[in-house]
Amino acid sequence: MNTTHRLTATLLLMGTVHAADAAVVRVEAANFVSGAGLITFSENAGGTQDPTYNPADYGGGADSPTVTFGGWFEGQGQSANAATDCPGAAASACVVGNPTASLSLDPAAFPTFITIDGSAPNSPVLSGTPQFNGPIAFLFDMDQFGVGFDGGFFNAAGSTAITAFNRAGALIGSVANTGLGIEFLGLVSDQADIAGVFLDLVGAETDGFAIDSIRFGKRGEVVVPPADGAIPIPAGFPLLAGGLALFGLVRRRRG
Repeated sequence: MNTTHRLTATLLLMGTVHAADAAVVRVEAANFVSGAGLITFSENAGGTQDPTYNPADYGGGADSPTVTFGGWFEGQGQSANAATDCPGAAASACVVGNPTASLSLDPAAFPTFITIDGSAPNSPVLSGTPQFNGPIAFLFDMDQFGVGFDGGFFNAAGSTAITAFNRAGALIGSVANTGLGIEFLGLVSDQADIAGVFLDLVGAETDGFAIDSIRFGKRGEVVVPPADGAIPIPAGFPLLAGGLALFGLVRRRRG
């Protein structure tokens, strides 16, 4: 099995894959708050190949990214030995290799395209080639803190992975589906250095997959969930606590 693909497929059983200089946290759709970008694929006509979304196309502001789509990144390619590189996965969705710097989509890759999916509640969706059995990659022209999307329809847990790369083409981290049906796959990087995301099969998935409702954002547009057992602290609480402490000190001095 290709080294990068084997690393991703093995460690995804733990829920995340960590790069040496970055930490990845899994997030849900609700963690993307006001100001975060949202692409639903209803913005373009069905059949559109490798769509490009400028901020104005999805309601983003001047500091929002342009998002482009394709089959895979430069430096990657479809495996010539899928049975070894991606055991149990459809050969058409088995992509191997490491992206090159600077991260860019491969114009020779199989195209992605907008299509209707009767299994998706918010169709249309974006599919790879061939339909529902091809890889999907997308690239931001500005680094992002978090990204995620609805993926599916999944018929096997741990079959499909979202993997993030930085601008130099280095692996940031990855998460896989844990259940069946439509599932949100999302992650944030503590370095806020997500330049591109890749989706492909890491196991057997009998009915294929597509993506929909892509969400992405900078710091402040994605709320990181607290660690297990941690109590979330409101954003203004440290400032308020500091003010109250100072007020108490002044009162004591005056007393």
